[in-house]
Amino acid sequence: MAAEVATYLVLGLLFFFIAIGTPLAIATMATAIIVGWSLFGFNSILLIANRIYDASTNYVLIAVPLFILMGVLMERGGIARRLFTVLHIWSARLPGGMAVGCVFAGAIMAAMVGIVGAEIITLGLVALPAMLARGYDKQLTLGVICASGSLGAMIPPSLVLVFYGLIAGESIARLFAAALVPGLVLALSYAIYIVVRAKTRPHLAPPPSQDELEMPIAEKLALGRALFLPALIITGVLGSIYFGIAAPTEAAAIGVAGALLAVIVSGEFRLADLHHTVVQTGKAIGPVIWVFFGANSLISIYSLSGGVKYLAGLIAAVPLPPLGVLLLIVAILFLLGMVMDWIGIAILTMPVFLPVVGALGYDPIWFGVIFCISMQIAYLTPPIGASAFYLKSVAPPDVTLGEIFMSIWPFVGLQLVVLALVIAFPALALWLPAQMG
Repeated sequence: MAAEVATYLVLGLLFFFIAIGTPLAIATMATAIIVGWSLFGFNSILLIANRIYDASTNYVLIAVPLFILMGVLMERGGIARRLFTVLHIWSARLPGGMAVGCVFAGAIMAAMVGIVGAEIITLGLVALPAMLARGYDKQLTLGVICASGSLGAMIPPSLVLVFYGLIAGESIARLFAAALVPGLVLALSYAIYIVVRAKTRPHLAPPPSQDELEMPIAEKLALGRALFLPALIITGVLGSIYFGIAAPTEAAAIGVAGALLAVIVSGEFRLADLHHTVVQTGKAIGPVIWVFFGANSLISIYSLSGGVKYLAGLIAAVPLPPLGVLLLIVAILFLLGMVMDWIGIAILTMPVFLPVVGALGYDPIWFGVIFCISMQIAYLTPPIGASAFYLKSVAPPDVTLGEIFMSIWPFVGLQLVVLALVIAFPALALWLPAQMG
């Protein structure tokens, strides 16, 4: 009985707080306090305090601000601009070469940064004016930037994977390994789509200038030196994790040291920028951590009432085969992604879904990749689609939110195709973790 009452209270209060525009961190914390006090009295407040303390002392959580700091350093040091310049020149002979370069730049930035907002804003500032000035179709340009920037939710070191690992109690190193191949397949699918689209409709992506086409190989290789330090950082961070040299937290610290070295060598980073970098990191991490604490508090009270087992039982009892139940879970994630932030979705739903997934015989590492792709789709789809709002914040005034949302649907379709491939062929996600031993 308590589980049913708690379920109705949690759903009702959450919908109420979100409907009146309350930030998710405050909404989840207020719901936890009200439900806890109603069912268990004052002792529930002590439980919430203990849960927040336990969450805040989790060693792996340190990786989150470190990865964000690494991303801010990269953005501040002008790394992204040089990446885009080199990659679009290298892919100049391909149809839609500048857009293909944008995809590759987004994939490399995802491997260095792991923060979707920072990627999209940076690509919006660097690639958007360059592509529009070249005469690229506006809708194609907007879609490419949103989709390329959202690769940060998928390609390690993704913060989505870090939080999923914390909640599921799974190895973050194995999750990083599992997401790498699907993430690269997704980026490659974007590039192939662009090439085919530009080949069949050349007016969408005008050819490069004659100077770019005739640039000597030696000069292109000289430009490629801009890729050396980013490649070194990616190798240092991901390689140290995959080969067991460092845990994700230590690897994040390696990434920060590498990013700091890269921006110093670039000559575009001054001592005065360090203050700005730290402030930006604090602004980015503050809301994330408070949502983490709030949702953790709520799930602890809901678990105490038996609500988690109650919901898991309801889902497991649905008269569907295992694949049908899995697709139902994915559909719920899609719907929640339209109205909620991924952090709240992860913390509120994973304690319910993971026992069901385990009971069905599915690998939680594999399911983590499915969750990650689902959240990447949520980054693009309206009405909350954060990617569109990030891009709108740096786009010219004549670019509307409607145009941005209209541009993303071909890429959402590609994400759904990759999601279907991962579900149909689990080895896409599980082969690389298996090689780690």
